[in-house]
Amino acid sequence: MFSKTKVSEGSETDQPAKPAAPASSSSATPAPSSSSSSSAPGVPKAKPAPSILSSDLQITGNLETSGDIQIEGRVDGDIRAHLLTVGEGATVKGEITADDVIVNGRIVGRVRGLKVRLTASARVEGDVIHKTIAIESGAHFEGSVQRQDDPLNGPAKNEAPKTK
Repeated sequence: MFSKTKVSEGSETDQPAKPAAPASSSSATPAPSSSSSSSAPGVPKAKPAPSILSSDLQITGNLETSGDIQIEGRVDGDIRAHLLTVGEGATVKGEITADDVIVNGRIVGRVRGLKVRLTASARVEGDVIHKTIAIESGAHFEGSVQRQDDPLNGPAKNEAPKTK
C-alpha cells in the first residue's frame, strides 16, 4: 500500500531516480511530508469542474448543487447553484437562485442572485432580485428589478416582493 501511494504521488519525480538510486532513502522522506501537507489540505481546497449540460440535452425537473452549472441546452424547472452560466443557445424556464448568475441565453422566470449579469445576448422574461446587477447594452429584459441585501433568502415564490 505504501509503495502505491509513493508511486502515485511522486511518479514524475521518483521514476528517473528509481533505477539509479535506492527508492527507500530518496522517496520515503518526501512522501510522508507530501501526503500530509500537499494531498490532504489540497483535496478540500480543489474546486470541482462545473457541471455542463450540453446543447442537445433537455431536462424537466429541478436542479440543485452547491457547485457550478453551465447550461447549453434546455431546462424546465427551478435551479439552485453557486454559479450558474446560461449559454447563448440555452433556455431555462423556472426560478433561478444562485450566488452568481451569468445570462447569455434565454430565461423565463424569476432570477435571484447576489451578482446577476445579463450580457448583450441575454433574453430574460421575469423579475430579477439581486444584490448587484449588470445589464449590457443589447440585452432584452422584460420584468422588474429589485435590489435586496439578501436576495437568496427573500420571500417565497408565491409571495409578492413587497407587501404593505
